Amino acid sequence: MAGHWSTDLVETARKSAGAGAEGTRTGEQAALLAIGMETLHQGDPELARLLDAEVRHQGTTLAMIASASIADPSVLAAGGAALSNVTAEGYPGARYHPGAVHFDAVERLAVERAKELFGARYANVQPHSCSSANLAVLAALVPPGGTILGLDLDAGGHLTHGSPASVTGRQYKALHYGLDSAGRIDYDQVEELAVLHRPSVIIAGASAYPRTVDFARFRAVADLVGAYLLADISHIAGLVATGRHPSPIDVAHLTTTSTYKQLGGPRGGLILSGAEYRTPGPDGRTPLSRLMQRAVFPQSQGTPSPATIAAKARAFAVAASPWFGETTRLIVEDASALAAELAALGYRILTGGTDNHMVLIDVHDRGLTGVVAERALEECGILANRNRIPGDTKPPLVTSGLRLGTNILAQRGMRPEDMADCARLMHTVLEGTASVTDTEYVIDPALVARVRGAVRDLCVSNPLPLGQTTTPATETAILMGAGQ
Repeated sequence: MAGHWSTDLVETARKSAGAGAEGTRTGEQAALLAIGMETLHQGDPELARLLDAEVRHQGTTLAMIASASIADPSVLAAGGAALSNVTAEGYPGARYHPGAVHFDAVERLAVERAKELFGARYANVQPHSCSSANLAVLAALVPPGGTILGLDLDAGGHLTHGSPASVTGRQYKALHYGLDSAGRIDYDQVEELAVLHRPSVIIAGASAYPRTVDFARFRAVADLVGAYLLADISHIAGLVATGRHPSPIDVAHLTTTSTYKQLGGPRGGLILSGAEYRTPGPDGRTPLSRLMQRAVFPQSQGTPSPATIAAKARAFAVAASPWFGETTRLIVEDASALAAELAALGYRILTGGTDNHMVLIDVHDRGLTGVVAERALEECGILANRNRIPGDTKPPLVTSGLRLGTNILAQRGMRPEDMADCARLMHTVLEGTASVTDTEYVIDPALVARVRGAVRDLCVSNPLPLGQTTTPATETAILMGAGQ
């Protein structure tokens, strides 16, 4: 049976997907996905069981990962589309392979939806990640050995902002600004370094910064020294799209983002430009929009991922919905409430609070390391990741802090008043954890069982979203593995 698409199976799959005997484009894709899952379960039950287990795991785990969100099932379906079978380098209407007529339409749709969602004049949906988007932008704007200025990794920056561990820290002369005594971006230092070193590109953005980024102030510095401003909004893209955070689209020359961290999309990246899309690049002639087209293909990527671009198109549509706007409101309110609850329990909250989805806490003064706290929480069904904090003396794989995020909590529909339960469960685990070494700990198995049960109950009461057509009862049944 495995690998054979029988006529009966196709017909059964079409009917289950709601397609008629003749099928429709939508019905045919749904049928193919149904056939794929049927074949997978019959031909590779080991892999199928692992995938099913992950669905149940996500449904009953309290995920407070700042760099994650839950993709709508329709996004996941688009990402598994037969469009993956298309090979077509280049852009719509100018491919290097035949057979891309439907892919061309899908990519154009994704581009238009991205532009509309962010109020941009230009969008490139082909980058495989925000890291690859950043690499493409820098390669187009900065000569080898040229100077870039970004937030230091230990202050909350990203690897692709010039870290020595990244090609950006090796290909370019990378300078870094940091934080002031309050833990905020030191804009005076940004200006001082820019005036002294005249970077080609200044990067505004972070992967662990819980406060509002002043893009206008960054732009003033960029104009002062004749630099291009790149805004990396990977972590706050959903807030930017819905007006919960100031937008850099018409302030920065270029904006990059991932499409999964907060947008609920597939793994991928995006390059945007607003008012500056026609501004000439370093050669003084080529508009930034055209320069970015070349920077992605052929300069840094080959074949795009067609089904991923389809999933991006769907994610942009979901992000434009009223539901997503309400979700981002909850994201911000939940994060503020979570920070307040943890502070009341005695934890040191970096910067004293948050303006976005992110809460950074110091666990070193609780006698723990970040990795110990992370592992103990995961053992109890709670996900939060270790993170270095300013002045950290622990190595990156150990750290002294934890980074929390409320994206998925808000997607579950959890409200600020629910954050007390989340904070209390975290506190129970961390209080019951004793470090043996920087990476080893002991915790009472009875406490683990008790917290895991409470986490499971909380998740069942606030199920993950599974789209507009499912009821909470259906969602709970699916995520709990009913009928398994």
